[in-house]
Amino acid sequence: MAGPSLLEEAVEFAENPEPRCPCVLLLDTSASMRGAPIEALNEGLRMFRDDLLQDPLASRRVEVAVVTFDSDVHVVQDFVTADQFDPPTLTAHGMTHMGAAIHKALDLIQARKAQYRANGIAYYRPWVFLITDGAPQGEPEEVVAQAAQRVRADEAAKRVAFFAVGVENADMARLRDIAVRTPVKLIGLNFVEMFVWLSTSMQKVSQSQLDEQVALPPPGWGTV
Repeated sequence: MAGPSLLEEAVEFAENPEPRCPCVLLLDTSASMRGAPIEALNEGLRMFRDDLLQDPLASRRVEVAVVTFDSDVHVVQDFVTADQFDPPTLTAHGMTHMGAAIHKALDLIQARKAQYRANGIAYYRPWVFLITDGAPQGEPEEVVAQAAQRVRADEAAKRVAFFAVGVENADMARLRDIAVRTPVKLIGLNFVEMFVWLSTSMQKVSQSQLDEQVALPPPGWGTV
């Protein structure tokens, strides 16, 4: 999928000069997510979109990108504002190339920030929201180690806020090694509640001042 041309980009930002609040959803679609988990995840994505659309400001400021990972890494949705976001229906198969997916998410953010800067668009600190029911699998260990290092460096420099959510049998210890923030363990398959929390949080951020620290609501859908 080719990115937008410079002209399309200029038009997009001219039509909507609002500051942007980018969020990459980094979603595990490996075989173990098959059945109820992937169905609940798909329902959660739809809820996320519907909830954001109820907030006119957030729907023009929050930008969503979706990256899935199994034996491959796919950008199933490049950055679009919430009012343009059409949630994909995900299917599950294959291994868990989590390290490569984290690199892809951070690359997407870097590229998007360059587009904002080129078009004079202000932006909030980007979020990456990783959801997995396992641990990295089927890829070289150094890819995962480098991804974890990048997350740490980007968090330290406030270039990104990286959140990890573990579903069912996720390896929480492994997620703690990767994410700087304490990973949250999803209660059951509470994806809808989780995505409503994410939407509420993004709405709060999108209505704040650009450098303001925003107090996020407690994640009642998970345990730390």
